[in-house]
Amino acid sequence: MQQRLNAPRQPAMDAALLRDRIAQLQEEHHSLDTLIDKLSGIDDLELRRLKKRKLKVKDTILLLQLQLDSDAH
Repeated sequence: MQQRLNAPRQPAMDAALLRDRIAQLQEEHHSLDTLIDKLSGIDDLELRRLKKRKLKVKDTILLLQLQLDSDAH
C-alpha cells in the first residue's frame, strides 16, 4: 500500500529532474553558441568540435523534451 501512495509522486519528481537537466543543457547550448561566435575563423578544428558538441546537446534537449511530454500524458 505504501508503494501505491508513492507511485503518483515519482513521475512528478522525474519531470522536475528532466526540466532541470533540460535547463542545464539549454544553458550549455547557449554558452557553446557564444563561444562558437567568438572563435569563428580562428581554429577550424576546435570550431568543428564545438559545433558537434552543440548539435549533440541540442539532440539531447529534444530527446528529454519528448520524454517529458510523453510522461505528461
